[in-house]
Amino acid sequence: MTSTPAAYLHVVRSGALTTVQDAGRPGWAHLGVGRSGALDAPAARLANRLVGNPPGAAVLETTLTGCAVRPDRPVVAVVGGAGCPVRVDGRPVAWGEPVRVPAGAVLEAGPAVTGLRSYLAFAGGLEPDAVLGSRSADLLSGLGPAPLGAGDTVPLGDPAKPSGRVESSGPAGPSDPAKRRGPAERCGPPAAAGPVPWPGAPVELVLPVHLGPRHDWFTAPALRTLLTADYRVSPHSNRIGLRTEGPALERSRTEELPSEGVVLGAIQVPPDGRPVVFLHDHPTTGGYPVVGVVAERALAGAAQAVPGTRLRFVRA
Repeated sequence: MTSTPAAYLHVVRSGALTTVQDAGRPGWAHLGVGRSGALDAPAARLANRLVGNPPGAAVLETTLTGCAVRPDRPVVAVVGGAGCPVRVDGRPVAWGEPVRVPAGAVLEAGPAVTGLRSYLAFAGGLEPDAVLGSRSADLLSGLGPAPLGAGDTVPLGDPAKPSGRVESSGPAGPSDPAKRRGPAERCGPPAAAGPVPWPGAPVELVLPVHLGPRHDWFTAPALRTLLTADYRVSPHSNRIGLRTEGPALERSRTEELPSEGVVLGAIQVPPDGRPVVFLHDHPTTGGYPVVGVVAERALAGAAQAVPGTRLRFVRA
């Protein structure tokens, strides 16, 4: 149980899609519960570090059009991830650096100029009710807080106390690094620092692929196509999966595949033959063959790849 929060974040403008995300809820796939969590995990961790939070503290993730929020207490905040204009009560402030937002002032992350998803971190983190040890919104299962709308409120954590991943009686053990909190992980004023080198949005997205487990369901020419052809990021991509536009992959086996477990980064091939890379809100099982898997560390770029970005799959 969490204590009653002393302050809230009020949503003034929710944008196209704004959700609460943290490090996710790994370890529940055997019960049909996906991982969820911030799609650009390095950006979320960096934003948290800049405001003095543990790396797994809950943040806001926006999509394309940004959002505007109003805290009812003074708070230090950072807007990072996708590049965008940032304003406090209409006054331009720094992107990617800590800024102080007075009580009642409106912090606005504008439309993305580069990339796709911005992250808003607040000293003390965000503290909506946790589900299975995480405050992340899972758009596929509906677990966690619902996508935010204008007029919604989100509890703000106390910057004087730790505010990271919620302790859980679930399968994640005490060795889970998100649960190990030392003095350096406690919330507090951000240290003075110079400009931070945030990763840029990819001009070309290159995803290293480990073939399998069902690459033998595809013809040899199809596998060559996968690893040599130019694809594009489809505008129909979302938090569930990055869809592609490009050549279809021909199957060597056409029978129905019984549903089996799928993991983050799995490249599933639906009947139209265009690969889909599963992202954090992916289903835990699927009935289409998985031709390969992209390592998690390579997926942050996929979170920031705008529709139309050139995409190449290469052999890992």
